[in-house]
Amino acid sequence: MADFSIDDIRAGVAAGVINEGQAASMIAIANQRLGYRQNMGAEDEPFELFKGFSEIFVTVGLGILYGGFMAVAMLVGNPIIVMVLSAALTIALAYYFTLKRRMILPSIALAIVFAGSVGGLSVFSIFDLDAATPNAYHFLATAIFGAVAMLGYFWKFRVPFAMFLFGLFGAGIAFSVAGITAPESIFASAFIGNADGVFDISRNPTMAYTMLIFGILAFLGGMSFDLRDPYRVSRLAACGFWLHILAAPAIVNVVALSLLNLDGTMGYGLAAAALVVIAVVALIIDRRSFLTAGIIYIGIILAWALDAGSGDDWSIAITLLVMGAFITALGTWWVQLRAVIMRIVPNFPLKDRLPPYQEVG
Repeated sequence: MADFSIDDIRAGVAAGVINEGQAASMIAIANQRLGYRQNMGAEDEPFELFKGFSEIFVTVGLGILYGGFMAVAMLVGNPIIVMVLSAALTIALAYYFTLKRRMILPSIALAIVFAGSVGGLSVFSIFDLDAATPNAYHFLATAIFGAVAMLGYFWKFRVPFAMFLFGLFGAGIAFSVAGITAPESIFASAFIGNADGVFDISRNPTMAYTMLIFGILAFLGGMSFDLRDPYRVSRLAACGFWLHILAAPAIVNVVALSLLNLDGTMGYGLAAAALVVIAVVALIIDRRSFLTAGIIYIGIILAWALDAGSGDDWSIAITLLVMGAFITALGTWWVQLRAVIMRIVPNFPLKDRLPPYQEVG
């Protein structure tokens, strides 16, 4: 009989043969016997958008179905009824494709449609569409309604991507709070004549601090899922992945942009130091996705260091080569670098709840 792998156990969870708790227990026992890294088939964090072309085919069919539904529903002439029917249809389909068939891509598509339906429902119900100026309190109510709806959707269907959509509504809440606290932070300085300073703490502190807090909360939410699934075998890890995708841009954009806008070498030096800290954090929590948002700022710093801004073709080429080599090396030796850092970093609370690391050299 062939040996079972972690991928086989994941397939069993996806097929509904075993549940996530049983899968985590089986892998924990195997890891205790063999060691996690020895038993691990791949070095990357698990990520799936679909399991086969049949899911793509079904998703295309759902898209056409919804197109036809919207065409018929719009004949009703009442957008609130249309949004209610759309949400109801989505829930009915999710019972089959998500709970019974456990299909990934159709479940993501249905979650997106549900988010759009509840968002549209709240807009048509709350907003005064005839008003010349949008009301920040209306934005806040819409975002809160959407966030609560997505939490309910996640509770019922356990679709990890629903946490990403919940986070988007959370970002809407953050924008709305900033708009209520300091209206000029959004409607005046941010979107009219000062777009380059939207997330700069020195130029737009209300918006920058609000989004930084949102990023930290999203990061803590992602970690709450990760700490409950250190072996990353269940949908808890996927929920953490999507929240980290939201957290990274919010944190990195505010920190890096605020430092890069400082005059002189100090700003670039501090931005580089901040990105090193972010890279170390990403290695410790074992989330490549968290570091992705910093790549563009690494390029900016390299361009400055090599004087790429002068338009010198050689400097630009060297910048791309250095940046590509850095990212490739980091991705290639991620496991080894993480092992070194995890041995150097002293023990801290919950360190033993993070993904195990390979003992090298």
